[in-house]
Amino acid sequence: MAKELPIEIFMPPNMLKAKVGGTTKGLDPLLIRKAETAMEELKAEFTDWIASDVANLVEARDRFAALRDDDSRGALFRASHDLKGGAQTYEFPLIARIAASLCKLIDSIAAADDIPLPLVDGHVDGIRALHRDAVRDAQNRVALTLAEELEARTVEALERAR
Repeated sequence: MAKELPIEIFMPPNMLKAKVGGTTKGLDPLLIRKAETAMEELKAEFTDWIASDVANLVEARDRFAALRDDDSRGALFRASHDLKGGAQTYEFPLIARIAASLCKLIDSIAAADDIPLPLVDGHVDGIRALHRDAVRDAQNRVALTLAEELEARTVEALERAR
């Protein structure tokens, strides 16, 4: 039988840990409190920011309805994409979900004229209602039903467009 060699385990150095520090004990608790306070102060501005994003979406929808061209389609996509990304941060998770469905609808249909405007309106009106009523609860049954219905109609529209 062959002679077995001893197993040698090599642990590479953790360069990130060496650069940043091994534990959090180097963090200044005062700085952490300042950062938390700054975030709380920013939350007061979230209301203005999401209101601006919703207004941009409504404006982009109106322009898209009037023109139905690639530029207005792009503006509508960007406005919905901004809400998709920002609404979660602004503590409106269902607005983010509906905006994601709208992005999918806009992005997945080749021609701007083929995007069903009533479905776009449903998404935009749903987002406006959730914002108006300040629905922040991701488990709100009415809002969940709305989001699920819009997602289902989007899937149907995409299947018809294929």
